[in-house]
Amino acid sequence: MKQWISDYLSAQKAAHDSIPVDAVARLIETLRAAHQEDRQIFVFGNGGSAANASHFATDLGKGSSDKLGKRFRVLSLNDNVSWMTALSNDYAYADVFIGQLQNYGRPGDVAISISVSGNSPNCVKALEWAKQNGLKTAALVGAKRGRMAEIAEQVLVINDTHYGRVEDAHMGILHLLCYAFMENAEHGS
Repeated sequence: MKQWISDYLSAQKAAHDSIPVDAVARLIETLRAAHQEDRQIFVFGNGGSAANASHFATDLGKGSSDKLGKRFRVLSLNDNVSWMTALSNDYAYADVFIGQLQNYGRPGDVAISISVSGNSPNCVKALEWAKQNGLKTAALVGAKRGRMAEIAEQVLVINDTHYGRVEDAHMGILHLLCYAFMENAEHGS
């Protein structure tokens, strides 16, 4: 068991080491511009990625906003259970994010989707709509990249396919996005 733990941690370190620094810096600038222009930021994913999306919205919406004084307008599309169940029941599960974006999304807003496979149908469909309707798009994906990497304008790839390791590295990226404002407020918006 100790060897397995050691091997897992080595692989986890390699996944974190694959975080694309330049791409993270570009996404920080996208968030900075959205903050300055009072744009809405939408984030969404499934399973562990949904939890990461919720965590990110909390950290950016509270922690980063507290440091800047002006609030980020950020919303996790995973956190409206009644709307998600209505959309999935009346249409299809693939519509749970696009259905919300159709109500809220406006040109210039930002859509960030998170998926290890990069092929989650609901994330793909929402990113396609976002791009077609003038939203800035970003995808956090694993090594398989998937359809989301073909759609999104900004793609952040973790060089691993293991769900746990990629989700952990994605949370590392999301924390970088938030702490860029929390720890560098003087350089904020």
